[in-house]
Amino acid sequence: MQKQFFKYITQSVAAMIGFSIYILADTFFISVHSGADGLAVLNLILPVYGLVYAIGSMIGIGSATRYAIDRSRQQNTDFYFTQSVFWALLCSVPFIFTGIFFPEKFLAILGADHGLILLGKSYLRIMLIASPLFMVNYTFTAFARNDHAPSRAMTGAIAGSLFNILFDYIFMFPMGLGLAGAALATAVSPAITMTVCSTHFLGKRNGVAFKWKSPSLCHLVSCCQLGISAFVGEISSAITTIIFNMLILGIAGNVGVAAYGVIANLSLVAMSIFNGLAQGAQPLISQNYGKGSQKNVKKLLKWSLLSCLVLELVIVFISFGFTDVLIGIFNSENNLQLLNYAHTGLRIYFLGFLFAGINIMLVAYFSATDSPLPAITGSLMRGIIAIALSAVILSKLLGLNGVWGSFLSSEVITIIVILLLAKLVPFSSAKNNCPNR
Repeated sequence: MQKQFFKYITQSVAAMIGFSIYILADTFFISVHSGADGLAVLNLILPVYGLVYAIGSMIGIGSATRYAIDRSRQQNTDFYFTQSVFWALLCSVPFIFTGIFFPEKFLAILGADHGLILLGKSYLRIMLIASPLFMVNYTFTAFARNDHAPSRAMTGAIAGSLFNILFDYIFMFPMGLGLAGAALATAVSPAITMTVCSTHFLGKRNGVAFKWKSPSLCHLVSCCQLGISAFVGEISSAITTIIFNMLILGIAGNVGVAAYGVIANLSLVAMSIFNGLAQGAQPLISQNYGKGSQKNVKKLLKWSLLSCLVLELVIVFISFGFTDVLIGIFNSENNLQLLNYAHTGLRIYFLGFLFAGINIMLVAYFSATDSPLPAITGSLMRGIIAIALSAVILSKLLGLNGVWGSFLSSEVITIIVILLLAKLVPFSSAKNNCPNR
């Protein structure tokens, strides 16, 4: 089981790093093409990414988790995949509509001035129209992992990232499409990932059925209960970015927002490592939980937390040892003000990763063991409540450094709340009571 555990988490972490790299590729090429204004536009749009990914992950990961548990209990799971795809496509419709008709107004709501709206409207339009691909991608990768094919999910994610990096350059520079080219490359990359995952679903080792059943809200709610932690995990980046952008605009202007854009994009890579670890451990935890093997579940949790601790220390070491090198990748204009803001900000912000990885793993563990209450509570604390309160209060007391320090503060508060819940509250499972036949 230990060998299987490390196989799942390493492949899942590699897949999630690949997933985050194509966002970094956008950041790098946009910084070269449009400088600090380009970084500011991208950072204003990041919350939209967060919302799209959050809905897709809630439906896809929640459905795949429910699939793993119910299949271990010998229940009918023939329609879980098709239901997940259907609901993801349905939820993408408002985003498509907004992308076609209102990208400028949406950017204005996010805080963009006239110049940033002109620069970023084509990027946002393409990204919103492509939202079905981003959402359904979670269903393909999550079901592949839960059907004993983590390597296929990893290969798909890396293939999509490599496509994005290559065509970011081709579309933006040789073809002269600018930010629209970056958006186009990013929009196509999940289609590459899904194509690779489809080779598993069409192969002999596939265990996922594709039967159609009338859409069931009961089934959707049952799955989303186990995907809500994934939703909050993704939406938290959107909410955090919106709050930080508004606070930083008032303190340090567009250059401050651009500096936060560098920090936010680097933190996406760190966060993807822990999300990958959590998503890699989830299928094994869910399968053993469904079979009633509590001893194995406890072993998997122990290994997961130890892995988190090691990775947390490595990430903090790198952030302090290579601060200016990391910032310099995205500071093509050699903007000294941006460097000064980001240098201090990166070091303070990344201290939060001493606790963030363990929080992410604990939340994922509760979801994988059919205990939505602590999963939802922990997710809400770290993703919305604690981070919002910390950012507002600390920015008033400490200015820009208070904004950077709010991530650490929120993660400390969250781990205290989760540990208190684990000790005091008897968790009850949310069984799937929907009719399966």
